Amino acid sequence: MRKLLLMLTVALGSLWMVFLVLQLDTSLPLDPIHSHSWLEYKDYDFGPESMCNCSAIQQGDREALQEAKLLTITKYFRKTIQIPDEYYINQAQDCRKFKSERKYITFPLSQEEEDFPLAYSIVVHHKVQNFERLLRAIYAPQNIYCVHVDKKSQPSVQAAIESIVSCFPNVFMVSQAVSVVYAGWPRVQADLNCMADLYNSSAKWKYFINLCGQDFPLKTNLEMVRMLRSLKGGNSMETEDMPAGKKWRITTVHEIANGTIKSTGKSKSQPPFNLPIKSGNAYIVVTRGYVRSVLEDTRIQALIEWSKDTYSPDEFLWATIQRIPGVPGSTRPHPKYDQTDVNAIARLVKWWWHEGSQDSAVYPECQGSHVRSICVYGAGDLQWLLENHHLFANKFDIYSDPIPVFCLEKYLRHKALAESEAEDFFWSP
Repeated sequence: MRKLLLMLTVALGSLWMVFLVLQLDTSLPLDPIHSHSWLEYKDYDFGPESMCNCSAIQQGDREALQEAKLLTITKYFRKTIQIPDEYYINQAQDCRKFKSERKYITFPLSQEEEDFPLAYSIVVHHKVQNFERLLRAIYAPQNIYCVHVDKKSQPSVQAAIESIVSCFPNVFMVSQAVSVVYAGWPRVQADLNCMADLYNSSAKWKYFINLCGQDFPLKTNLEMVRMLRSLKGGNSMETEDMPAGKKWRITTVHEIANGTIKSTGKSKSQPPFNLPIKSGNAYIVVTRGYVRSVLEDTRIQALIEWSKDTYSPDEFLWATIQRIPGVPGSTRPHPKYDQTDVNAIARLVKWWWHEGSQDSAVYPECQGSHVRSICVYGAGDLQWLLENHHLFANKFDIYSDPIPVFCLEKYLRHKALAESEAEDFFWSP
């Protein structure tokens, strides 16, 4: 009898423990963050990345920078960093595995970020690995992403990017792709098509940011959200009076032939509504209201039509729209309101003619190489990059020098997780 009572007591005790565990589990918030090991997202050393002493590189340590330079020219390192397009095509067949192995964070890291979604346009024509690492660095489930792949791109590039995009419900291919021409109107049209798709796909996002495949973030998503909130409904981009040396771009008719743009020698008409044409940058940070104006304002529609036969319209169109009265987040066209690319937050670009070792230079010398007068960052640029206030920087190229991207990825991931902990987002018993 005593043995039977003892067995019943043990059984009841076990049932009671099960009940308590169930009660405890149902009291937990249903948050994906609690079903994963945090180290799973923190560990960013996939292979060649582990060879880099990123913390020392970030501090500008000379020995670490020298080692990084030597590393980039070693045959083994260069071989291990190359990821063929077919890898992405094959791996993305199993989306759950792909997102896990590539360590995408698929849940909001804070309520503040979840309540302030962003919209991105990403224009790509090659170098899939650059694109995939950029997407991973800026990915958050509350944001929305439109990807435009140049119609002239290699079939493997198109297939690889489509495969990656298919794994995410909030990432999509643009509804109408174009053949992009350097300095020609199609480059603007690519962003316009994504703008329209993003605007029509969701009414929740607060700001639009356009990127290319060789951009990379300098801030975490939370830092971006807080910086954008501080704009208080304003936009941020380069917008200045048109320099005399660039006025030929808008006073002469240009046409595209055989994939290149050239002048016809004919004079253009004056801009519609006597709008003052400003000089700027192809990359912008603007509100949803600004995008709505681009898509619907009759003045802007006329300006768009007028701009289609100019040279490099992406370097004046957005800047000009920013100075049109009534456009949400805009500023007056008076020179007092001019803003340089250095003061804006949209993009940090190091131009070779502004580089130098003297205090009078705008930037320190490029530690990488140059493409079209723009610095392709090297490891030695990392410390300087992180000292700036911009959201993104251009250019990065994993295929020529991957270390800046490797180290920025690791830095931003660790910082994002530390911010999440600081926000007390974790459940604590």
